Amino acid sequence: MRVLTPSFCARQQFVTVEMTTRHLFSSKTYINASPPPVSTDNEQSKTFFIAFGPYDTTLTALDLGHNGIGDKGAQHIADALRTNTTLTALHLETNKIGAKGAQHIAHALQTNTILTSLNLNWNEIGAEGAKCIADALRTNTTLTALHLRNTKIGAEGAQHIADALRMNTTLHALHLGNNEIGNKGAQHIADALQTNTILTSLNLNWNEIGAEGAKCIADALRTNTTLTALELNFNDIRAEGAQHIGDALRVNTTLTALNLGNNEIGAEGSQHIADALRTNRTLTALNLGNDRIGAEGAQHIADALRTNTTLTTLSLTCNGVGAVGAQYIADALRRSTILTALDLGNNGIDDKGAQYIADALRTNTTLNTLNFNWSEIGGEGAQHIADALRTNTTLTRLDLQGDRIGDKGAQHIGDALRRNTTLTTLSLNWNGIGTEGAQHIADALRTNITLTTLDLGNNKIGAEMKQQIANALLRNVCVNLV
Repeated sequence: MRVLTPSFCARQQFVTVEMTTRHLFSSKTYINASPPPVSTDNEQSKTFFIAFGPYDTTLTALDLGHNGIGDKGAQHIADALRTNTTLTALHLETNKIGAKGAQHIAHALQTNTILTSLNLNWNEIGAEGAKCIADALRTNTTLTALHLRNTKIGAEGAQHIADALRMNTTLHALHLGNNEIGNKGAQHIADALQTNTILTSLNLNWNEIGAEGAKCIADALRTNTTLTALELNFNDIRAEGAQHIGDALRVNTTLTALNLGNNEIGAEGSQHIADALRTNRTLTALNLGNDRIGAEGAQHIADALRTNTTLTTLSLTCNGVGAVGAQYIADALRRSTILTALDLGNNGIDDKGAQYIADALRTNTTLNTLNFNWSEIGGEGAQHIADALRTNTTLTRLDLQGDRIGDKGAQHIGDALRRNTTLTTLSLNWNGIGTEGAQHIADALRTNITLTTLDLGNNKIGAEMKQQIANALLRNVCVNLV
């Protein structure tokens, strides 16, 4: 278990990574050679690549990301894949691989029967390279995950991939984010979804599909019976696109996770989604972050939460819902018996909004994760939250990063920690807490034995106090491991 403390965050993370890497190397099941860079300009480097081919019978995962291996290096890797019988995951992100390199990899995929995951993110393979990969997908029967984020494939490349999806019988996860496929590319993918019965996860983030592209995807969702996760973040679908997606959700019975963040759907768009939530019985996770829904949009979502029986995770971060919107959500929390994770960060809910949510926490018995980061909550708001923590028995993770609770707020939180027996993770990063406030937290940790992860970074706390808190947390970790 990783312990986050003010003075040990960076070091602890490094130690964790170092120990994990050492273990993986000792078992020879995974190698991460990213970075330092590997050159392909000499025979020694060529031997390095080919060594992972027919002569290694234990390697199952290889990460060569960020090494600039280029098309020549991709050729060496492809040659090895033709005879390798153990490698199941290959990560070649950011390697200056072009269409030619993609062609080499694609040719290997036509005969390789072991590889299940391939990552070519951030390589400019273009539409030509996408065609090569697509041709391989028509015959390959083992690849289950393909990552082609930011590979410059465009609408034409999306069409090639879509054509392959009509025939492929094994690919479950496809990442096509940041490819500027537009509404035309979205239409190609959507058409394939009408008949594809294998794909379960699709990422189309940052693709400029707009409302028209959203309509194409929505039409596919009405008949598709296998897709469970859909990412449409940063696509400018707006309220019209949200309406199309909402209409599809009324009849779709398989989608469980939907990301519509950063699409400026507004209050009108949120109403369309909320209306769908009243009848949809499969969606469990919804992201509407940074969609400008405001307090009115929060009200629409809150009204839907009163009757929805499946949604467990909801993100409304960066929506300007304010204290009024927080009140709507709080009212819904009093009745909801399903929601387990709620993100209200960056919403300017201030102390009043914190009070509304805190009051709801006194009776809510399902929420276990709550994010209030950068929400303009001060000492008074911290007191309301602390009062709720004294009686709440379900919340395990609380994020107050970037608020302004100060020493007084830290005292309230500390007092609550003496009695709370469920909170395991707490973030108080960037809160203007000094040594006095930290002392209250430290004193609470003498009796609290459940908190194991605490972030007090970017506060004015002395080294001695940091050590005192770290020691208390480590004791809690040991107690929980026994």
